[in-house]
Amino acid sequence: MIRRAIWGVFWLICGLLMAWKAGAQAAPAAVGPGTALRIGGGISGFQIDYGERHLGGGVAWVDANPYWRVGIEGEARWLGYHSDNQVTESTYLVGPRVPILQHGAFEPYVKAMAGGARFTFPFGYGNGTYFVVAGGGGVDVNVGRNWQVRAVDFEYQRWPQFTFGVLNPYGVSAGISYRLFRSRTNIER
Repeated sequence: MIRRAIWGVFWLICGLLMAWKAGAQAAPAAVGPGTALRIGGGISGFQIDYGERHLGGGVAWVDANPYWRVGIEGEARWLGYHSDNQVTESTYLVGPRVPILQHGAFEPYVKAMAGGARFTFPFGYGNGTYFVVAGGGGVDVNVGRNWQVRAVDFEYQRWPQFTFGVLNPYGVSAGISYRLFRSRTNIER
């Protein structure tokens, strides 16, 4: 009985070792882009949908691509330039970013984000913090080994819990980013 159990364990171990070794025989179909990390900044112009105001300001973002086809983007935007009556808006969003149909140096993408926002009302009357969802897309252009220009980034936001009803700001951004890290990955069939 014990002898039979020992032989059973022996054949089980042999089978597992052969399966492990057999999996190592497959060659990758190709080598492609792997993980990457970029940081960037630029300028933004938005129609904030509160009294038909147009505000400008700065934007900063971080793009992390743990997988070559899907990434995560986090962005912060501070709008206060061209403000009348001291109205300001700041958003802090994060969500998935997916590149679509890369053409040479051009990298179009789409994104869906959610996060928080802070709004300062006219004349310093008050301010509030709100939940925001946003969707958008744009085109990044590779201009060097580590540099990328964000030629255009369009974003449409929805503030469902704004104090005076739903707010739907939209706008465009442009800027430049630098790649801090990049690796290659094997692409399987």
